[in-house]
Parts: sequence; structure tokens; C-alpha cells
Amino acid sequence: MRVRRGAGVAVAAALTLLLGACSDSGTPVEPDPTPASEPSSADPSSTPAVPVADPAHAVDPPGKRDGRLWSADILVQWDKPLDDALVKRIEKLEGVAHTERIGLGQVSLENRVLTVASVDPGDYRHFTQADVADFQEAWDRVAGGEMAIDQEVAKRLADQDGMIRLGSDEQAPTLHVGAYTPQIPTIDMVVNTAWAGDIEMATDNGLLISTDDITPATIRKPLEKLVGKDASVQMLDVASRIGLDPDAKLTAIPTGDTLGSVVGTYRYRVIGGGRIAPESSWVAANIRTEVVPILGSVTCHKDLFPQLRAALLEVQQRGLSDAIHPGEYAGCYYPRFIANTTTLSNHSFGLALDLNVPGNGRGTVGQMDRDVVAIFKTWGFAWGGDWRYTDPMHFELSEVKAVG
Repeated sequence: MRVRRGAGVAVAAALTLLLGACSDSGTPVEPDPTPASEPSSADPSSTPAVPVADPAHAVDPPGKRDGRLWSADILVQWDKPLDDALVKRIEKLEGVAHTERIGLGQVSLENRVLTVASVDPGDYRHFTQADVADFQEAWDRVAGGEMAIDQEVAKRLADQDGMIRLGSDEQAPTLHVGAYTPQIPTIDMVVNTAWAGDIEMATDNGLLISTDDITPATIRKPLEKLVGKDASVQMLDVASRIGLDPDAKLTAIPTGDTLGSVVGTYRYRVIGGGRIAPESSWVAANIRTEVVPILGSVTCHKDLFPQLRAALLEVQQRGLSDAIHPGEYAGCYYPRFIANTTTLSNHSFGLALDLNVPGNGRGTVGQMDRDVVAIFKTWGFAWGGDWRYTDPMHFELSEVKAVG
């Protein structure tokens, strides 16, 4: 992706503030779809300040953009904070024009594993396209504790009050969507660094690199040699065209008490046809095939089995075995993207399972026995039938529980 330079760039219609998410009476209303106006050339002090939505998670407002824009060409991700000495060596690499440290983590939202970036709004904006960088209200709102997110992602996940809970855990933080903005490839949403602790993610395990007018691929090999085999190096110009860099070893670092503690660092490669190949050492350490009540032999994450076994045993003990049909079970560990996307699901980690597939299609209320649903919820599973876009066949681990 190359930034568009030049004066007088109008703010695109996709850059839309979510103003007035709920009325004074508390009645939810739809987000205001009216595009924001063009950035004013008047004295900034004459422009009313954007209200701080969450003072406990606010950072200093960024002020008007100052400085040139940089192309977002390469994204490097580690599973630990960046080493200052390594960043200096990267910056001296021939072809590296500019860098920006950010935090990267993955959150599970309705079986979609999405990437959230924790950023300094004033600095990060220089790596976005021109109309986004100059969309002042968006960056003021991110600084004030709200999130910026792609509009299509928000439509799927935000409630009527414009809120999104970042994680499957009940205690996961809930943020208000401050602005719809197109995102840098592979990043789904942006928050400020004050949120990182609550989301349980890093603030500096990622590095954005601009190669300016040099083709990013020309520095791939020396960069990969420099950062080491455990880092993910993605060419964003490739990702912007086809969704993901097929030559990259990709990294997911799920956040939150459940996914974060169970999955750890998940590295994988794209192998075509919607399939992925997780790192063999991760598979060996985490994936098991075991026999459970009703379903028989299943392949899942090892930490799923105690709760799955407990849930199915209770279903059996309460005389509900006939409500689960083993012949209609569609799997647990399934290392591939969600159909027609480049988005991981919890099936990639072996932490979800699909039951009674016929009659429980997406977007329906489904025929799943509600007593079975209640039992699974008791044992720490979330049910897809509760989602905005329902998936009633789907159950996924949302809370780690001790099983006596």
C-alpha cells in the first residue's frame, strides 16, 4: 500500500464517526452514517474538542497532524517486547526509511480471531492513507479511549450502542467504536496504549516499516535474517492485494485469560485452499485425540477435554444423550481459515466444536436442545446461537474451569 500525497484530500465516505451511540433515555439508536466533514483549516483552538469517552483509558490528544506520511510496507511481529538494540539495527538496514513501534494481539470475537493494534495515535496515523491520517476526530477519539475499526468488521460485532467486547471472557473489556476507518492490511482495529493492560496485550511487540520508494520485497531476506526465525515478517503490499502474505510465517498471540493462557504463541503458514499449517511443535504440545462420552473419538486441544468431557457426561446423566447426534458432529481441531476469508477461527486452536450441523445453520435460531446449551454454558462454553449473526451448531471454550 502506498500513501496518497497532496493537499486538499477529502475525507472518504467510509470515514464515519459514530456520534450519539445511545439516546439520553437509554434507548439504543443506530450509529449516525453521515460522513464527517473535511478537516478544517481554521485555528484548531476554535474547533470544539472531542469529548473524552473513557478518562481511565485516555492518552494525550494527538493534535493536528504534523509531518509527512509513510507507506506501510512491512509489519514485523514478535511474541515479546521489542529490543531497543534490534530496532536500531533494523533502522540502519538499507532500504528501511522509517519505523513505528506498535502492540499487536489477537482477540476472539464470535469465532473470529481478529488483530488489534495498540498505538500512539499521533505517530501511528502517519502510516495510514492520507484521508485517514487527516481524519482528526478519529484520532482524538482513539486517544480518548475509543476504538477505530473497519466498518464491515464493526457491523458484524458492535451492539446497538456501538460497543464491542474484546474477547470471549465475560470480564473482557468493552470499548465504544469511535470511528469507522479503513485499516492497515492484517490489522482489524486500533486502540490506544492505555487499553493494552486490560486487553492483556503488548504495547511494543510489533514494528511497522516503511521502505518509501523501494520495493519492500528487496529487503525481506536481510530483514528476516536480522529479526530471527521466531518473528513474523509480512509484506503489506502483498497483503493489501490478496489478504495475506503467502510467504510469511504468521503469528497469532491470543489475548485474555482463556485463549491467552491456553493457546500461547501460535505460528502458522498459509498452504492454499483456505488451509493453514500450524507450527509442528505447537501441534505436538497441544493437540490430542481422545474418547469422550456420546461423540466417541475426537481431536481437540488438550485443555478442552476436561470441560468437554464434563459437559457431555452431564448431558448423558440427565438423559439428554439423544439430543446430540454423533453422526452430525463436524469436528473440533480444524486448521484452516473461516470459509472465504483469511481469518482464523477457534477451530484452528482446537478450542471449538460443531454439533448437530443439519438444522443449525448460520443465521438461524437452530434446533439445538436448549437444556444441552445450558449445560455447555455451565462448563465454560460460549454458544454461537447467542451471537448477532447466529451459529447455533458452534460451541467454543470461553472460560477455563477446574473439573474435579
